[in-house]
Amino acid sequence: MKPTTFLAFALALVAVAGCNSKQGDAATNAPLNAKAVPPPKGGDWSTVVSATPEGGFAMGNPTAKLKLIEYGSLTCPHCREFDEKGVPPLIANYVKTGLVSWEFRNYVRDAFDLTASLVARCNGANGFFPLTRAFYKDQTVWVEKIQAAPQDQIEKLTNLPPNQQFVELGKVAGFQDWAAARGVPAAKTSQCLADENSVNQLVQMTSDATSQYPDFPGTPTFILNGTMLDKTATWEALEPKLRDALGERG
Repeated sequence: MKPTTFLAFALALVAVAGCNSKQGDAATNAPLNAKAVPPPKGGDWSTVVSATPEGGFAMGNPTAKLKLIEYGSLTCPHCREFDEKGVPPLIANYVKTGLVSWEFRNYVRDAFDLTASLVARCNGANGFFPLTRAFYKDQTVWVEKIQAAPQDQIEKLTNLPPNQQFVELGKVAGFQDWAAARGVPAAKTSQCLADENSVNQLVQMTSDATSQYPDFPGTPTFILNGTMLDKTATWEALEPKLRDALGERG
């Protein structure tokens, strides 16, 4: 898809796939019996992060028995809730032990979602998870800035060239200053926001999700060893699926 058509496309995505709030079984919080995989020298598996061919970023043991993919949206409150409640035990109990690798793929539901995603990806693999989690932590703050902006101001941005649209959207949300406070210089952030190849990659990754998984329910959605999980938008719903796959229940 050409970048010039992206803003309209991204706004339309909200109607296609919103936040996924479906529930499932309850988390057990019981200790795991599975034996941890010996960690890499000088750290644990959560320090191993790399970009994936599909456009995401993966944390953990690349040969883990379980490969978990999360499709998440930075503007989705259910994704923010999962980051707050689910990510800490996911990393501590499953990723650090080498039992699960966790890949995050951005699913962009709107233009500001894409703008934030460009910033989160700006420092590459080493910065992706810290910046993504910081976006979730501050989500209500920057979303309020966006909601307070005059609608006609936002609409005017759709007429800008694609290499300027997201730079200006970033200014509306205050992303340049936000990122600078977290170690990404404003000039570098603006450069990332003007990168049309990165924009196209995010659009393609979003399109691939719904084409590969026709029943894609919204965000967050989890794929475990290639199979999309149903009703697992919360840690309470997801964690039992991980335990089942590790042979910890039943």
